[in-house]
Amino acid sequence: MRSRLGPVGVVLTVLLALVACSSPSPEPAPPSPATVTVAPTVPPVKVAAPAPVVQPRWPLTGIPGDPAARPALAVKIENTPVARPQSGLEQADMVWETIVEFDVSRLVAVFQSQVPPEVGPIRSVRPMDPQILAPMHGLLAFSGGQPGILALVAASGVQLISHDAGAPGMYRTSDRAAPHNVYGKPTAFWAQADADHQAPPAEQFTIARSADRAAASVAGTPAGTLSFRLSPASNPIWTWDGASGLWLRSEGTKPATARGGARLTAVNVVSITAAHPPTGYAAQNGVPVPTYELVGSGEGFVATGGKVLPVTWKKDAQDAPMRLFAAGGSPADLAPGNTWIELVPAGSGSVTVG
Repeated sequence: MRSRLGPVGVVLTVLLALVACSSPSPEPAPPSPATVTVAPTVPPVKVAAPAPVVQPRWPLTGIPGDPAARPALAVKIENTPVARPQSGLEQADMVWETIVEFDVSRLVAVFQSQVPPEVGPIRSVRPMDPQILAPMHGLLAFSGGQPGILALVAASGVQLISHDAGAPGMYRTSDRAAPHNVYGKPTAFWAQADADHQAPPAEQFTIARSADRAAASVAGTPAGTLSFRLSPASNPIWTWDGASGLWLRSEGTKPATARGGARLTAVNVVSITAAHPPTGYAAQNGVPVPTYELVGSGEGFVATGGKVLPVTWKKDAQDAPMRLFAAGGSPADLAPGNTWIELVPAGSGSVTVG
């Protein structure tokens, strides 16, 4: 072999052998790391959103508070000149003013959020009382009434508390002449509530959460006076007082006050115009006793915050509350506070807004 390769071939052969001995063997590639999925160590916490806190409110006024679990107490209160000033009206949640026989104004004062020490003078029931009071399913304190009218009131689901029937809590005072001297204590009336008349009343008119959200405050027209002519003998006038933020009541030109001297006021004044037909009942000398047709619908207005808003009133049944609607059908919410409702006889009564 040496003779064939020669010196150069020998050298090349040696170099190739050296290279083969000195070159390292290729190392194998490292393995690829495996993909690992790790679950979260803290599980997600899912809870329901907290329920909104709605502050309790008195049902007939919408005023925030801690409403007492007592029924509505309605009291029939006289409103002739010899009966004024009356006791307890300044603490009523609602007062409905009606016209009875002889063009006389008579009041249905409803108490629930406040407890006056005394109310009166208390007078007898009338045919329109069930339509006003049936939705509240409460108590009615009165002096007496004709048998037929008493039956109407009893059939409405209202509990009767009658002076003529000897109900506790009523008495005659010595400083006024009969029949204008029957008075009573609301605490004694509430104590007589039977098992079927314990629950607080439902809301009657819809009430906004604040005065600035009341329908008349938002969309009403400014007004300073509400002059009603309910009958030839009844002319209540309400005057807006911006300083107190209240409507001030007058009987004609005379300021109306409670027996303790407080001016009678209202946060809301509601005017309801409704038919005022005679009934089959008669008073002295055969004078017909009227009523109001309050099941159905009609026109009126609400006055709140020195503004007046026309409304349509609707009442679906005797035991359904009356509802008020603005133009377009939106609810005409009242402002939180007390309300006087003036029932204007259609055709013979009127109201002037000034």
